[in-house]
Amino acid sequence: MAGYYIVKQGDYVPGLAHRFGFADFLKIWDHPKNAELKGKRQNPNVLLPGDSLYIPDREQGLYSRPTDKKHKFVAKRKPLRLCLILRDQYEQPIANAPCILTVGSESHKLTSGSDGRLELVIPPTQDPSRLVILDNDQTPYGGLTIPIKIGYLDPLDEVSGQQARLSNLGYFNGDIDGTNGPEFQMAVEEFQCEHKLTVDGICGPQTQAKLKEVYGC
Repeated sequence: MAGYYIVKQGDYVPGLAHRFGFADFLKIWDHPKNAELKGKRQNPNVLLPGDSLYIPDREQGLYSRPTDKKHKFVAKRKPLRLCLILRDQYEQPIANAPCILTVGSESHKLTSGSDGRLELVIPPTQDPSRLVILDNDQTPYGGLTIPIKIGYLDPLDEVSGQQARLSNLGYFNGDIDGTNGPEFQMAVEEFQCEHKLTVDGICGPQTQAKLKEVYGC
């Protein structure tokens, strides 16, 4: 039955579409009743707990086929791609690093590119995931395990979303709790200083724009 769903931490539209039986998440995201939320959030993978998302009824497809033959039906799904970029404490790419990326119960052997990038098409899952950098001569980070929380990133205009991005970039070491405290302000100042912005400890529009550029979303 159609109705509004209240977003929880870890929810994102492709994952919710899969949960509610939709092959294409755009059937939800592009629905007119979600126009305001879509305009506000812009990215279907970055929602905020408490957001109200309309889940429409699924449309039943009817196809005429003869009864004396076998028929194959293929459900087309838009691929969901996970992109990770590995950088060291000096913001230099961790290149050519062999890794194992585990998403749910599936493990994948990957090697970071010259820019530290790793990419993988993943299922719309909320299962615990992790990245392990393997020991080898290419990087001093061998053996490092990094937990990956798919769907847990809050929007950029929320303090919690700013904290998470600054944390992943190595500027913020506190709790991702949405509190605009001294430790968070110091992290903002460091980010502003390194990117030649006005250093005031306030994550305003210009700082948010640069944070989005550097982080990628």
